[in-house]
Amino acid sequence: MSELPVLEIKTDILVIGSGPVGSTFARVLVENGRNVLMVEAGPYTSRRPGWHLKNSYVYQRDFNSFTGLISSHLHDSSVATSNKPTITLDPSSFHVDLTDNKYKGFVRNSQNPKQNPFLNIDGEAEAFCVGGMAVHWTCAIPQACIDIERSSLLADREWEELYKVAEDYLCCHTDVFDDSIRHTVVKKAIGSCFPDRGVRSLPLAVTANKYNKALVTWSGTDVILGDNLIDMIDNPEKEQFQLLPEHLCYELVVSENGTKIVKARCTDLTRNQKVVICANHYVVCCGAVRTPQLLYTSRIRPKALGRYLCEQPKSFCQIVLSEEIIMGIRGGSLPALNDEMKKKVRYYIDENPEDPVPIPSDDKAPQVNIPFSKKNPYHCQIHRDAFKYGAVPPNVDDRLIVDLRWFGYMEPNVNNRLEFETDIKDRFGMPQPTFYFQLSPEDSKRAHAMIDDMTRAAVALGGFLPGSEPQFMPIGSSLHLTGSVRMGSKADDTSVCDTYSKVWGLENLWLGSNGVIPTGTASNVTLTSVALAIRSARRILGLPDLSHAS
Repeated sequence: MSELPVLEIKTDILVIGSGPVGSTFARVLVENGRNVLMVEAGPYTSRRPGWHLKNSYVYQRDFNSFTGLISSHLHDSSVATSNKPTITLDPSSFHVDLTDNKYKGFVRNSQNPKQNPFLNIDGEAEAFCVGGMAVHWTCAIPQACIDIERSSLLADREWEELYKVAEDYLCCHTDVFDDSIRHTVVKKAIGSCFPDRGVRSLPLAVTANKYNKALVTWSGTDVILGDNLIDMIDNPEKEQFQLLPEHLCYELVVSENGTKIVKARCTDLTRNQKVVICANHYVVCCGAVRTPQLLYTSRIRPKALGRYLCEQPKSFCQIVLSEEIIMGIRGGSLPALNDEMKKKVRYYIDENPEDPVPIPSDDKAPQVNIPFSKKNPYHCQIHRDAFKYGAVPPNVDDRLIVDLRWFGYMEPNVNNRLEFETDIKDRFGMPQPTFYFQLSPEDSKRAHAMIDDMTRAAVALGGFLPGSEPQFMPIGSSLHLTGSVRMGSKADDTSVCDTYSKVWGLENLWLGSNGVIPTGTASNVTLTSVALAIRSARRILGLPDLSHAS
């Protein structure tokens, strides 16, 4: 088959990446009259672009089944290869020759012979689809803690204004689960255990389902884009916003004088066709790993690129609600339950006399939060949700299970870094990422205190589910990697972009991802990244900062 000719496209603004941050840029820019073309390396996963897949009835009723879907969407960033022999392998099967005592390793599926397993961010993974991580994320969107997680590069007043707009884009609510029996009793128990920690309902990107009270509507990137931009995607005649799925951007071409980007080179992956896109502005929103990777392949390599990596040590356990709590629900003796909840329980028991668990089958799961603080530097989620781990055995009633996830804080460190191997290619033919990452003694000490704190909360709720006792998850499991393209106040070796996310020295290249965040965090970073994208997009438009807007 003959090679297709190069397709040339001109647009006003090119946004690379369709996750929450890229979609935020698109919305702000299009709503202010600019034309935007968005490219995404992955495919559509739903009829409505960027729709949260957990909105399906079956997944809201069965968290375990959604766990497998998440796993299928996450692709490891770097896998340390192993020279451990497979003794039972048929001798005639292909194997790596070890006669020179050097294990070269395999390089498929992110296997990386150069990755030191003790310096890897094992849990770091990426999603390749329209909507990015937001087609399956937990939707937790707490604001970053003032003076610690929240960068001082922006004034507090501006942070507050940006967060208001970001919360509106994401449909932030804290009351959607207030009618849940489990949520109510878990929140009360945790509040009694930690009376001075501000226990609250977890801020979530979610709305109540107006047709079925037992269901909710989780916010995907379709919610960020809004109906107006979604309608434009479905109508190719409306050129103000277009989205090209399965289009990989592999290089940004810098002008001869080194001051701007003149074009982006892409590949239509399904047609194997080269596509050249010329724009006035280029916005890279490919996540904390793929964003610096694209800059690296484009020979845009400031010293801070890929450095100052921060992740969140994460501890996890699952508990089975205590006999005291369950019997208190059955007898209506728990003071946290209101009359309506007690009525629901009595009705359910009468209608289901064979069910030993007195919790209605359509009762929504708990969503409780202990906020991050300077004294207790962990973001704590007490809930029941689907991750790529934590599935409950089929012989265990899911209504009895509560997940506890504590996310820890670490300090930025210039030596925690991400490098790219030019001689090893990833699944897209791009340079393979390699991590060099360690916790400092202070970070480790905080993590140790964190798991002790989580255990205290767990025993206030019940007993540990066998196999899910308190444990640390592989570093990177939070999927909240930051710092790889961090912003700064001046063009030095400590940052990649300015406080508006514009790359130093390039007048039309802007960045959007968790990697822009320059501080350590423990809280989920999506809301902060969306807030920074709003600020950056307004700068492209020439609009004033929100703290100065009338």
